[in-house]
Amino acid sequence: MEIKWIEDFIALAQYQSFSRAAEFRNVTQSGFSRRIQSLEQWVGAELIDRSSFPPVLTPAGRLFREVAEDLLQKLFDTRAVIRTEQRIGGKSLQIAAGHTISLNFLPSWLKTLATHFGDVRARVIPTNVHDSILMLVNGNCELMFAYHHPELPLHLDPVRYEHLTVGIDTFMPASKPNARSAPLYRLPGTAKQPLPLISYTETSYFGRCLALLLGRAGTAAALQLHYESDMAEVLKKLVIEGEGVAWLPKSAIKDELANGSLVPAGPGSWNLEVELRVYRDVSNRSEFLDTLWQHLRTSG
Repeated sequence: MEIKWIEDFIALAQYQSFSRAAEFRNVTQSGFSRRIQSLEQWVGAELIDRSSFPPVLTPAGRLFREVAEDLLQKLFDTRAVIRTEQRIGGKSLQIAAGHTISLNFLPSWLKTLATHFGDVRARVIPTNVHDSILMLVNGNCELMFAYHHPELPLHLDPVRYEHLTVGIDTFMPASKPNARSAPLYRLPGTAKQPLPLISYTETSYFGRCLALLLGRAGTAAALQLHYESDMAEVLKKLVIEGEGVAWLPKSAIKDELANGSLVPAGPGSWNLEVELRVYRDVSNRSEFLDTLWQHLRTSG
């Protein structure tokens, strides 16, 4: 039995929808259903009444939910205590952020922070969006940085979790240039010669951004999947090597665009603007965190 199965089950009990719970858990609906089934096999009873709409808990499911929620809370509370004891002292921040944000935004942001607050000790934990949210919800970080698009919202209670916009990024197609400095792979491609696509896994946040962008594009792109990864830095290296076209955050390729080693693979109509947000749990009343948040609010 895995903890993530219990978290899946609790999400399903809350949302009463396999599709919404799967989206919240950042997993495909088929994968989510398999994990619920695995949990039921481990328990030895059906936990979900699938004959009703919306799906509801069976008597066994209601009993298991009571125990599961209490068990998870105790586990996470204990983990939070242990991690708090391991944190650095003084003016310190534990930050959860996506890998791209950790590499391309946070270094300069932390440097700017030091000019206002002096020596701030920060521990940055690069992770995916789902795990970042769990860190924030479970009290294992003071700040969480994540991308946001209105059509791809993060499922966080706005009353408990405040956010501020700290930047705007552009999700754009990039290609290695040819000898004439034009894109080696130019959108939209053709049916006879589809462009090799270097893409993200469909459950990653950038994967969902790409699906949204392509789904509403005025012209259908002719693309053939070539490589796939969750990390934009991996995609970037493959594009530089000339392996295909990939959509990348502009912040991650600004130097390459400036020196000409990468060029836009199409006009701005193929771009998607996303916000960069920072989140905090309002129940965390750290004096330094309150002061920092007020500074971010006024300087933004």
